[in-house]
Amino acid sequence: MRELDYERTISEIQEWIRVYCKSANANGIVVGISGGIDSAVTSTLCANALGKDFVTGLSLPCLSNPQDLSDAKLLATQLGIEFIILDLSSVYEEFMKITSNTIETNKIASANLKARLRMATCYFTAQSKGIYLIGGTGNRTELAIGYFTKYGDGGVDIEPLGGLYKCEVREIAKKLNIPENIIIKPPSAGLWEGQTDEGEIGMKYDLLDEIIYRIDYNLDLNDLNKNDVERVKDMMRASEHKLKMPPSYKLR
Repeated sequence: MRELDYERTISEIQEWIRVYCKSANANGIVVGISGGIDSAVTSTLCANALGKDFVTGLSLPCLSNPQDLSDAKLLATQLGIEFIILDLSSVYEEFMKITSNTIETNKIASANLKARLRMATCYFTAQSKGIYLIGGTGNRTELAIGYFTKYGDGGVDIEPLGGLYKCEVREIAKKLNIPENIIIKPPSAGLWEGQTDEGEIGMKYDLLDEIIYRIDYNLDLNDLNKNDVERVKDMMRASEHKLKMPPSYKLR
């Protein structure tokens, strides 16, 4: 893996956030704080870049683990940012009730609904506050394989971590003094009980980072397990549509 100057990287990302917000005439940023490491790092970078008064953190539990809310509160308190809790559990349950007689759903569709309800709430909050952008929490590793919900956590305005592999996000979290329990907890989107990112993906982040890094920089892959490499390449190919604007038919 590459060796970063983390202090310099932090400074450059924060300057990028400032410049982008200014170019968009944005007054601030809304971040959905899940209690996980990616949203903690994103929130901290945004608060450092813009000032704590211009960042709003949203906790959006949806039949979620209570520990995630506790961790989100801890992070927001440490940063001194505005922190709003909006429990979407009843909204989710009512939606599922309304659709249950006409739509036969499945586990993934139901789980992704939670992410899409959360993002709708983020945009509602941002627009209610005036010109606020939505700060995304996706890192390079997850974006590369499409490990996000299209128009859910993938529906954002700015991705401060988009160029960082997961291992690099961990290192930056340490530099930013993110609470230790947030750094070491198993990454999870909180989509169902017991769900973890690595369990759902079926591969450890360290291995994902290494394979995607080598693909990104056209480096040798021969010393890695061929099946692992092909699986990651398949995930990357299958998710290309998630990283592009919807195609439009063009009249001849």
